[in-house]
Amino acid sequence: MMYLTGFHAIEERIKSGRPCGPLFVAKAGPRAKEIVTLAINNKIRLERTGTFDLDGMAPDNRGIALQVEDDSGRADINLENFIAELEETDANAKHTQDSLVLILDEITDPHNYGAILRCCDQFAVDLVISRNRRNAKHAAIISQTSAGAVSWVPQAETPNLVRAAEDLKEAGFWIYGADMEGEAVHKKDLSGRTALIMGGEGSGISRLLREKCDGFVGIPSAGRIDSLNVSVATGILLYEVRRQRAKK
Repeated sequence: MMYLTGFHAIEERIKSGRPCGPLFVAKAGPRAKEIVTLAINNKIRLERTGTFDLDGMAPDNRGIALQVEDDSGRADINLENFIAELEETDANAKHTQDSLVLILDEITDPHNYGAILRCCDQFAVDLVISRNRRNAKHAAIISQTSAGAVSWVPQAETPNLVRAAEDLKEAGFWIYGADMEGEAVHKKDLSGRTALIMGGEGSGISRLLREKCDGFVGIPSAGRIDSLNVSVATGILLYEVRRQRAKK
């Protein structure tokens, strides 16, 4: 059992229609009152409680906390089902021919993970794939940092990212790894079915996964330090993918 306490995280979880509740309310300022109204309109049960009791359940609350039974708040789907649905859809449908997948290779900082999901929501990533053992797992931080995007961005976990990359290649995806030494991203044609791999903080992309890449893309920079934060880099790369596709 866990509790969401960020206003955006609570709001987006309720809007997603996924099971949740009750919504515990100790004190409600203007923003919290809006969420209470949203909960009522979505038939989420309310529980009035004291500040002391709410602090015991969810110490970082701002007067309200939403109880969720799952441990992630994620919009999970199965990778095999995702690929099957692509193949079943009309082959000429643009949204299937230009599908965009993000593979996260051992992103361990939950703040980075949440920020990446927020970018994925903004730039319409169709699926985020991560390993089910090593990536960031602090659900409350991820939900809050993503501003609720965790409830909307489709995600799939797998024990084997290399196998996932192979399955995507068989489905017609080009696989590109993010790398400082890669080709400038604006010079690479990123149309069509594309999967972008982001490596872990400090460790980068693992050797076996690098071997599955069709190429590497980098972000030209003029800074004095050697790299960007992985969530910032993800946002820049995803923006470039969508910029290119908007020109088609």
